[in-house]
Amino acid sequence: MRKDAAYQQIQSGQSELKHHYGERVHIAADAFLWSQLARLCETETIQPEVNHLVRSLYTALIQRVVAAHFPTIERSITTRMAQFDSQPERASWTGALLNRTQKVVTVDVARAGMLPSQICFDVLNTVLQPEGIRQDHVIMARTTDENERVTGAHFGESKIGGDIDNAIVLFPDPMGATGSSLSKAIAHYKSDVEGTPARIVAMNLIVTPEYLNRLTQDHPDVDIHVLRVDRGASSPEILSSELGEHWDQESGLNDKQYILPGGGGFGEIINNAYC
Repeated sequence: MRKDAAYQQIQSGQSELKHHYGERVHIAADAFLWSQLARLCETETIQPEVNHLVRSLYTALIQRVVAAHFPTIERSITTRMAQFDSQPERASWTGALLNRTQKVVTVDVARAGMLPSQICFDVLNTVLQPEGIRQDHVIMARTTDENERVTGAHFGESKIGGDIDNAIVLFPDPMGATGSSLSKAIAHYKSDVEGTPARIVAMNLIVTPEYLNRLTQDHPDVDIHVLRVDRGASSPEILSSELGEHWDQESGLNDKQYILPGGGGFGEIINNAYC
C-alpha cells in the first residue's frame, strides 16, 4: 500500500498542512474531517450517508472560510440576563462578530456543486443578513478527446442573479482534477458579471497538484481551501516529500485524468446518476 507522508500525522495545534503551493492555498490539518472524507470515498458508502457526509464536511469548510476571510465589526448584545440583574449593563457582551451586511454569492457549479453550494447558502443565512446572500447556478462540463483526456471545459447555461460588486464569491466544488472547469467559471465571473468582488474563494474536498497549478496560474488572486491534496500518481519518492516540494513532479491524475486516490465522480455519487 502506498502512503502519502503528508497525511501520516498532525502536530498539536496545527490547523493547516505545510506545503509549497503558495500562500493562497489552505490545506486542512484535521483528522476528524479527513476521517469523514475517507468514509465518503469508500466503495460501500452510498446514499443517504453520502449526502449526510457532504453536508457535514461543507458545514465545517464554510466555517473555516468564514473565519479566515470574512470581515468582523465590534458589536454589543444585551443578553437575557439583563432582566435578572440589578445592574443590567453587566449583562451586555461586546466583541468581534461577523459584519452581517457583507454580501456573498455562492456559485453552484452543476452537478457536483449543487449540494455543497446549497449547504454554504443555508449556513451563511444564519449569520449574515439573508438579503445579502445569493446563490447562482452554472452548468459546466469537461470536454475530452478520443482517449477521454480532458481538453477543456464547456460553459453551458447559467442563472446569475445580479452583480458581484464588493461580494465574497464562493465556488464550493467538491473535486478539483485538472482545474479547467473551475478556472473557466471563475474567468466568466471576472469578465462577464458586473462588479468587482471583495474576494473569490474556491472550496474543495479533494484536489490534485495539477488543479492547484492551473488555478494559481490562471487566478493568482483566488484563495483555495481544500481538505486533501491527492497526488497518488506520483512516485514513492515524491509521496515521501512535503506537499508541493517537487510540484512539477507531482501528479494526482490517472490516464483519463480522474483523481487518484480520489473518491470517484462526486457528481454521480451525490445525485445517484451514474452516467
